[in-house]
Amino acid sequence: MYLIGCILQAGFVLGCGLSRNGAEIILFRGLSGVAISFCLPSAVSIITSSFTGKRRNMAFAAMGGGQPVGFSVGLSLGGVLTDTIGWRVGFYIAAGVNTLIFAIALWGLPPSANAGARLSWGRKWQQIKNDIDWVGALIASASLAMLSYVFASITGSTSDIKEPASIALLSIAVALIPVFVLWVGRQERLGRPAIIPNSLWRNRIFTTVCVMVFCIWGAFNSLETILTFYFQDVQHLSATQTSLRFLPSPVSGLAANIIVGMFVHKVRANILAVTGIVISCAAPLAMVFAGPTSSYWDHAFIANLLNPTGADALFTISNLLITSVFPPKTQGLAGGVFNTISQIGKSVGLALVAVIASTTTANSSYVDKSSPDALMVGYKATFWFCFAITVATLAMSGWGLRGIGNVGHKRD
Repeated sequence: MYLIGCILQAGFVLGCGLSRNGAEIILFRGLSGVAISFCLPSAVSIITSSFTGKRRNMAFAAMGGGQPVGFSVGLSLGGVLTDTIGWRVGFYIAAGVNTLIFAIALWGLPPSANAGARLSWGRKWQQIKNDIDWVGALIASASLAMLSYVFASITGSTSDIKEPASIALLSIAVALIPVFVLWVGRQERLGRPAIIPNSLWRNRIFTTVCVMVFCIWGAFNSLETILTFYFQDVQHLSATQTSLRFLPSPVSGLAANIIVGMFVHKVRANILAVTGIVISCAAPLAMVFAGPTSSYWDHAFIANLLNPTGADALFTISNLLITSVFPPKTQGLAGGVFNTISQIGKSVGLALVAVIASTTTANSSYVDKSSPDALMVGYKATFWFCFAITVATLAMSGWGLRGIGNVGHKRD
């Protein structure tokens, strides 16, 4: 599954670079999201089966740091490439990197310990047909696709929510949620495959970390996105100058993951999570008091430096919690659900801050709604929103993760 995800990701990213219009870019970006979803859940299973003791702690820390660090580094390099040799080259380089990763994974990953890997191809296809909840997958995918479409449409103009198509799609998407819950519940009762069993949510710790990562991932990515607009549209910086201002983010993100990996077996997980989230609370708060001409070092530097700590710490701790509270056969599924929730949180967060920023700016007293001062009114509203979401995540960690103790492994 991991190898399939790598090679598909390389192909779809290359498709982005070769796209002739915006519709093709959106299509290939969507497909690349499908491809990467092959990799994340399988990575949880691979790490769980390949490492023990402290090495497993550090392995999950490395995986947890990979996403935000990669996002920040990619953002920085993308800006430099856009200002120099062109944005398409960024996709070509990414496709090449994914191909290299595929080659390394093909050589370095251990063979599957699953006996099913030795079955004949006919038997494997039979399992794919009978052992996957295709109806549940269709219901969930349809609901998420319609919600994503509505979110995307209202980010351009909030008035689009009044359009008949938006109302219809939103109503159907929301109605499919209880249908999905009832369907997977029926599948479980009959002993049949369920794509996301309802029994997963009976685990308080797992449910808590999913809700927390939904919120913190949305706040983390939303703040980085709004900071991009702040640098370019308010301070009128170039793409390269904007990119360079995000360099503190991968540094602090990597440091947060290393620290969590080193101390997760010594310090209670809820304390580590609370500490990381408290630090992240200061990131949006620093930007609340910024202005169009504010110094980078007084506000944006602090925001970029502190923003990843909560998301990174929680991501690593959550993956270790999943391996602690679920048996090996369920860990891949739980990891897949967890990663899906984080990506949905990012999408919802980006849509909400776009709506908040545009609506607040439109209702401001400034005549020129595109002026730096008018835009700053909307951006400050999103900074307060990100701060509120991070504080809410902090409150959830204090309640939902109480009494969990240490989750890392002490012995190799």
